[in-house]
Amino acid sequence: MTTPTVRRSRNQSGQSKEPEKAKSLLLAGRRFAAWAAEITLVVASGLIPFGIGVYANSRSDLNRVPLNPVLIVTQRAIARPLALPVSYGIPNVAWPTNILWTIALLAPVTLSWWQLYLLAKTGSTIPKRWLKVRVVNQQGKPPGLGAVVIREGVGRWTVPISIAYLLWRYSFAFPNLGLFTFLSLLMIVGEGIGLPSRQGRRALHDQLAGTYTIDGLLPRNKQIQSAGGNDQAEEWQEGDEELAAAQTNQSPNLWRRIQQNPNLILFGVGLTSMTAVLATLIGTQVYIQIQQSQRATKQINSQQFLELIKPLSPNSGATNQQRQSAILAIGGLNDPQSIKFLADLLVSETNPSLLDTIQQALTTVGPQAIPELKNKNQFLVSELESVGSAATEERELRQGRLQRNQGTINKILSVYSGKTEGVDLSSTQLGQSGTPGSSFFNLVLDNIDLSGVKLKSANLNQASLKGSRFRGVGEDGRWDTYDDAIADLSQAQLQQANLTDANLSRVLMNRTDLSRATLNKANLSNARLFEAKLNSTQLVGANLQNAVLEKASLTGADLGDANLNEANLYAARLGRVSAIGTQLSFANLTNTDWQGADLSGAYLDRANLSNANLSATRLTGAVLRSAQMENVNLQNADLSFADLRGANVAGADFKGAILAPSKQDPADQFVQTPDLGSVSAVVQGVDFSQAKNLDSKQLAYICTQGGIHPRCP
Repeated sequence: MTTPTVRRSRNQSGQSKEPEKAKSLLLAGRRFAAWAAEITLVVASGLIPFGIGVYANSRSDLNRVPLNPVLIVTQRAIARPLALPVSYGIPNVAWPTNILWTIALLAPVTLSWWQLYLLAKTGSTIPKRWLKVRVVNQQGKPPGLGAVVIREGVGRWTVPISIAYLLWRYSFAFPNLGLFTFLSLLMIVGEGIGLPSRQGRRALHDQLAGTYTIDGLLPRNKQIQSAGGNDQAEEWQEGDEELAAAQTNQSPNLWRRIQQNPNLILFGVGLTSMTAVLATLIGTQVYIQIQQSQRATKQINSQQFLELIKPLSPNSGATNQQRQSAILAIGGLNDPQSIKFLADLLVSETNPSLLDTIQQALTTVGPQAIPELKNKNQFLVSELESVGSAATEERELRQGRLQRNQGTINKILSVYSGKTEGVDLSSTQLGQSGTPGSSFFNLVLDNIDLSGVKLKSANLNQASLKGSRFRGVGEDGRWDTYDDAIADLSQAQLQQANLTDANLSRVLMNRTDLSRATLNKANLSNARLFEAKLNSTQLVGANLQNAVLEKASLTGADLGDANLNEANLYAARLGRVSAIGTQLSFANLTNTDWQGADLSGAYLDRANLSNANLSATRLTGAVLRSAQMENVNLQNADLSFADLRGANVAGADFKGAILAPSKQDPADQFVQTPDLGSVSAVVQGVDFSQAKNLDSKQLAYICTQGGIHPRCP
């Protein structure tokens, strides 16, 4: 039967219910504010140096160095689980950027561990101390490092983010990072709200670590009371004895349960050991069985191989048909010795009908025959190079052997289109060989899927690769994720190759020679073309958005109507380029050389042209709104009808530049030009006060058309 004292205690607790709720809400608000401040400090410690590094990287007057390997490894480690696009190669950045981005990586990690240390030793981080919030264990003391790691590392972050990741990874929205961010925030907030327990509503991370988040404003003897929630606060009002009993009867955390149930630990260890032993025995037996089966198969194949090569010996007396059957049967064995035999036979055989059969057998083997054919290809190339130009017959003989090898590789790549990912043809000679009129080979792989093929340093000169795909979706079936199958064409020779409509997006082509190649309407978005040679290359209508063309050579190339928005052409050579109507918005064009180029009607709005050489260029009708043109060389450039509004022309050299077209006498004009209307808005509001070498005619035009200069009235 309940005593009156208890009734009075309950009445008193009922009367104080509203103030307790108010205090609880106030504490919840301060807890959230402290958590937000902690996250803000960590994020800001990384974002601030990262942002300064981005700004430093945009400066053209700083030396550029390879990106820190630690940053490269971190980038790739993050890219894989988040399904970010793969990034090949090591980009070059400004030297301060390397230091600042390394700080941006290390500062958040250091600050996070410092906050964890403070939380473990004092019960408060710096923001928690500001807002009078403390974390304690059941004895009211700081929780210690072990409990803090469980609380923050496991409960607060690992569990909710893991749940969010699994929901995102196997949802229809993968690889949308926006949804993953939303799910992560939702799970973190949900976990922080807390789950009902015997001691009140506590967050999961507190329940896992056996900790309490308490109000640092309360007296010390009431802090644990506040941590238990309203129900526990009512019990504390009934006396110290009931308080001690309530604290003793609290549900134990995970570590305490393990300590109180040693038999459960022994049972778990025993079950795990038995499972491991059983799995080891089964795995060993399976491995032994597989090895025995492989040895038996290898022995049978060896016996069959020895029987099948007998009709192919010179003195066997076998008919041509018997030889063909034996060759096809050898191809069906599909083991290393049979592939090597066929690759050697392809070189030594002279019978045309047997040569076709050998090619057919190797094609049946498929991409597994490529490594042996590659080795033979490189051997034949070295043999051919050793033969002098005077030995015509010997040279033609070896040339014919090389062409048979090339033709077989060509056929395998054609037949197994889309199934050649990982095939390595690096340093292989597949370029045009032979002389027209005699035996002649030309690589033809039109509309073929070459995703993931390695062609590094390969010779593909004059190859026909129209509409071919050098990039494909990976196992997840989605574009722009980490497992995309992307070919490697770095340092390859592709002179005069035809790559019209080819998909080369994100393909690595550093130092690749594409001189006089045809890339009209090709997709080169996000491709890496560092120091690539594109002299006299046709790139009409090509998509080069976000491509890296740093220090590339495009002298004499045709970029008409190409899309180079946000592309990086730092220090690229573009002399005599035809870029009529080309889109170069937001592109990095610092230190580029455009001498003698035609940029009529090009879109250069918000592009960075600092220190660029635009002397003798044609910029008629070009859009240069808000472009960075500091110290740009515009000597003898034609800027008539160009839109310079908002451009920064500080230090730009306008010596001999044409700002307005000269009026022609109609009687002397052979071809009537259309009336282009008013050009008064071309330089309106542009500050020319720091521009160089402006003559009186240019100043008069600037002042009358709304430009800004100290000498304007």
